[in-house]
Amino acid sequence: MGTLIPLIVLIVVFVLIAVRKVGNINFRIWQVMLLGAAAVLVAGAITPKDALASINLDVMLFLFFMFVIGEALAASGYLYHLSYHLFARAGSVRHLVFLILIGGGLLSALLMNDTLAVVGTPLMLYFARRHGISPKLLLLSLAFAVTTGSVASPIGNPQNLLIALSGGIENPFITFPLYLALPTVISLLLAYWFLCRAFPDDLNSAIPLVHRKEEILDPDLASLARLSLILLVLLIGAKILAAVLFPAFDIGLTWIAVIAALPILLGSRRRFEIVYRIDWPTLAFFAGLFVLMASVWQSGVFQPLIEESPLDITAPPVILAMGVIVSQFVSNVPFVALSLPVLSHLGASTAGMMALAAGSTIAGNMLILGAASNVIIIQCAEREGETLTFGEFARVGLPLTIAQAAVYALFLSFIPA
Repeated sequence: MGTLIPLIVLIVVFVLIAVRKVGNINFRIWQVMLLGAAAVLVAGAITPKDALASINLDVMLFLFFMFVIGEALAASGYLYHLSYHLFARAGSVRHLVFLILIGGGLLSALLMNDTLAVVGTPLMLYFARRHGISPKLLLLSLAFAVTTGSVASPIGNPQNLLIALSGGIENPFITFPLYLALPTVISLLLAYWFLCRAFPDDLNSAIPLVHRKEEILDPDLASLARLSLILLVLLIGAKILAAVLFPAFDIGLTWIAVIAALPILLGSRRRFEIVYRIDWPTLAFFAGLFVLMASVWQSGVFQPLIEESPLDITAPPVILAMGVIVSQFVSNVPFVALSLPVLSHLGASTAGMMALAAGSTIAGNMLILGAASNVIIIQCAEREGETLTFGEFARVGLPLTIAQAAVYALFLSFIPA
């Protein structure tokens, strides 16, 4: 029974996140996850020492410093000022959603999907208020864009980074796009099609969008935020260049976030206000997530299902399907961390490793807990009074993920190993 406690807690967490309400008590996602982590600790399913060790400090610090940059961009007004130059050409809701999907998908491949989730959410809510568009449509557009677009890059998301570093992939900045760029473009177009079907009233509106250049609210903070944004882009560019030319030299994503946030933390008189206003509940969610998922892995429930499967688990379609399904229960990063040594031992091909990247990533389009970026988007939206429910996300995400999985499976089945 002891080994089943983490699984039972995980199921309860899923149910509570889905319903968000018990009696007169309303739950937020971060509260549910912290309760789940507390439950496995109290039940002895994981020791306090292992719980602390399970919290990935690199992820926590990366998010903290990215939240600082995101908050400064929004608080200074520079984010909305910049959005005019990026989206002023969108004359209709359809055009705006298309630009979000393509632009967000491309940028997530370069800046990592969690980064775009942090910066993009307040922008989506601004567009919703400014143009009278359903915030749910724009939040879903952002979520699908940053998840899908991140598939084709070794730095698009944390699980891809794990595969690039530990999956025996030669020249990952060439291999990932070679195998995954074309199906990713098709998958982004599928996201557009599914959103058009799910929100026909919004997307068929004939009312043209009238864009307005917003004034910067705090010029000093805006200058620092702009400097941070430039540093972020330059450092990520340097990371990509170093990975191609000097593979042994690595610039950690955490250090990139730290350096990029320094102008704000050192130069702004509003530094304490910004730190106070960042999305602390999302950081709490991730701490709880790491503890709960570590207890699930320690229970050993899922490992035999993978290792003793009667299927050929090195076949790309099987790896892809496992990535989509299992990532819903244990999150994509832990799933990839466990799968990599197993697949490497069994001699999985490069196509198999690319299937692992694609399946574990597009799993985030199916349900809210499938990707960290989804949680970031929803937590940030709830701070401003908007949200996406479990059902609203799954209504579009479930069929979309099945369609996208079919596209990746088709490409990876026929591409040379």
